[in-house]
Amino acid sequence: MDDLPAPEPHRLPDQLLPDLRLVFVGTAASTRSAELGHYYAHPGNRFWRAIHEAGITPRRYQPGEFASLIELGIGFTDLSKSGAGMDHQIAAESIDVPGFRAKIETYRPRTVAFTSKKAASLFYGRPSNRIALGRQKRDAGLPEVFVLPSPSGAASGRWTLEPWRELAAWIARAR
Repeated sequence: MDDLPAPEPHRLPDQLLPDLRLVFVGTAASTRSAELGHYYAHPGNRFWRAIHEAGITPRRYQPGEFASLIELGIGFTDLSKSGAGMDHQIAAESIDVPGFRAKIETYRPRTVAFTSKKAASLFYGRPSNRIALGRQKRDAGLPEVFVLPSPSGAASGRWTLEPWRELAAWIARAR
């Protein structure tokens, strides 16, 4: 029998259009999300509950409905489109910050929200302990940027809904 390489996990498609009001940005798909092809698909992930409880969405959506959030002006992408797993499992060479910046320049969302300090630290090029949660200092070349606590069940010790509420309030004011 031939030793065939393991198939690559399904890559999550970008969900982007010009001038979205909000784009959520993760480090990479979880293994479960890659298998199912849905963002934030692990049952222990708080993402879908958080965006509803914070007031970003009018109801609690399910992971398989992620594409329908484009109708609300909400998009999705990741810094690594080829890696899958927990942040510490993602190969550094799969992180594509220049590619992400190009997407931001092309699509020009009004607000970007990193769904973990790890994703933000990779984007900003500084350690995550030097990244604050919430709205970031404005950079003229970027949309408004928020950093949210990871909704992953693995990050339970640092969970708070407050930065998500701050984001919801910002989006409501920016309409």
